Amino acid sequence: MHPEPERHCRIPRQAASGVGNSGRVPDLPEVTFGARAIATRVRAPEHARMLSSLRTALQPLLQPLGLAGLLTILTVGYSMRFVEAPSRLAAHLLLAAYLALFVLLQFLPEHRRGWRHAALLAMPLVVLALCRLSVEVGASQVLLVIWAACTVAAWPVRLAAPVVVLVNVAFFLVLRSLGFHDPLPMVLINLGFQALGAICVYYAESAERARAALARVNADLLATRALLADSARDAERLRMARELHDVAGHKLTAMRLNLRALAADPALAGRADVALAERLAGELMGDIRQVVQSLRDDRGLDLATALRALAAPFPRPSLHLTIAPGVRITDPAVAETVLRLAQEALTNSARHAGAERVWLRIDHGVDGLRIEIHDDGQCGADLREGNGIAGMRERLAALDGALMVGRTERGGLRLLARLPA
Repeated sequence: MHPEPERHCRIPRQAASGVGNSGRVPDLPEVTFGARAIATRVRAPEHARMLSSLRTALQPLLQPLGLAGLLTILTVGYSMRFVEAPSRLAAHLLLAAYLALFVLLQFLPEHRRGWRHAALLAMPLVVLALCRLSVEVGASQVLLVIWAACTVAAWPVRLAAPVVVLVNVAFFLVLRSLGFHDPLPMVLINLGFQALGAICVYYAESAERARAALARVNADLLATRALLADSARDAERLRMARELHDVAGHKLTAMRLNLRALAADPALAGRADVALAERLAGELMGDIRQVVQSLRDDRGLDLATALRALAAPFPRPSLHLTIAPGVRITDPAVAETVLRLAQEALTNSARHAGAERVWLRIDHGVDGLRIEIHDDGQCGADLREGNGIAGMRERLAALDGALMVGRTERGGLRLLARLPA
């Protein structure tokens, strides 16, 4: 007889306490593998979070340019097996260096300009060295197509175009030094593919910038519309309060005085209906006063909704908004200024600091309204105020406010604005 295989069983936690939902211990044990339940081995939410985190981490390489670059590098790597044995190791090392530079370029944030420029300048040097080692294969120069596309994506066209031409001149000289009698056709064909890739990237980047600009303009319109609608509602409430107080209140007062005069008439002094009408008129006057007071109770403009609408099109950085209790902004000019401060801060954090989060807090200071904005990015050692910061100062100065610009302890941008109460 064969011994019975060992079974790992575990009583469910609910049954371990004595009874289940039905009042008895379930007959079937929970099937396990080893010491852990199969059902709990991989939890769906954790698995989804892991996939989401991985997708977010690899997002730069999952873009069209990143995928095209990786496929091209893999194809060139496959062709390296045809390189002669003495040069094969060096060719693979050069290709690995190009891959490292390409991946570094995709992951470097835009504010790391020095590193990005260094990677873009090093990539063609690696390709030219690789061409010298693998000239008999004739595939290494394809890497210049990916480099040209990256150059146009990172640099202005007026700078990228001359650099691409100079690199192709260097490629021509390398081929001549290797004994090619007329390398010009090969260089021109390769330059044509570089131009095609660069043009595709240029128009894709232009379309993306136009889409982002349109989204920001749309968010700006939505935020402004929210403030205008809120201001219009407040104006309508004040108008209704004035109408109730001036028209209905006046007529009710006149009616109550007439009823009081009738109640004082000896001929009608004993009538209960006259006294009831006079009392109801008094109660109605009190109710109207409460309604008028409620309509005049201004809770301020809904600035939170407008700020969130403004930050909605920014995929990065995310806005973390805090408005202290008791803060009420009733002046549309002040609300518009706060809106523009937040807009400029989000733009600066996205373009120059590479921030992931921006914190905005509005509260009451000693001398009025206090607006503090800071991010988790990295500013340069020398904070230079551009047109955006100058525009902020002008808006605040028009309302007798002030702006202070500095850095956080971790190197992020910090803005502190003050407006009089």
